[in-house]
Amino acid sequence: MTHNQTGDYIVNSCTMYIKPEEYGNKVFSLIGEIEDEILSPLKPFSIIQKSCAYYGVDYEGRRKGTRLLIDYSRKLPILIEPINNIYTFCTASPESPKCIWFFAEHIKDYRRVSARETLVIFRNNQSHIFPVSYNTFNTQMLRTSHLQMKLMQRVEFSQKKLAFLLHGSKPSKASESHELYLDKK
Repeated sequence: MTHNQTGDYIVNSCTMYIKPEEYGNKVFSLIGEIEDEILSPLKPFSIIQKSCAYYGVDYEGRRKGTRLLIDYSRKLPILIEPINNIYTFCTASPESPKCIWFFAEHIKDYRRVSARETLVIFRNNQSHIFPVSYNTFNTQMLRTSHLQMKLMQRVEFSQKKLAFLLHGSKPSKASESHELYLDKK
């Protein structure tokens, strides 16, 4: 896998993870994509913030929305871009220099390696061991799924409401003839 370099990275539907890489006293980002690894001089959290803004909403707005929907307050999953279902979750406080960001759509499976390490298997069959406990990883996956489910329920409710308003209620038809139920004396 090659290491391309960029200073202007925006999260996209190919992004699988963003992890911190230390170079001297500076923190860079190593970005795993489906076919590539990219090195950015920005910190992982800066890339997340910049990507939210690129798609039209600031990080704080996404964070507040998530908090209202799923009622958690720490290490919140974030919907970066709704049309392509780009959801991400962090493994530590977003500002922490050890925080890794994962993109749920690309995760196929994950397994405990040790008390502080998890093997993550991606949909493209790449796998990497990350310095995060299995319990933390699993909790974050569940929170992300919870967020996805809540948003999907709201979208479906809105679609049903719109369909009702546009088409009105239509009487349902029974599969049997009504003559079977007539009173025969």
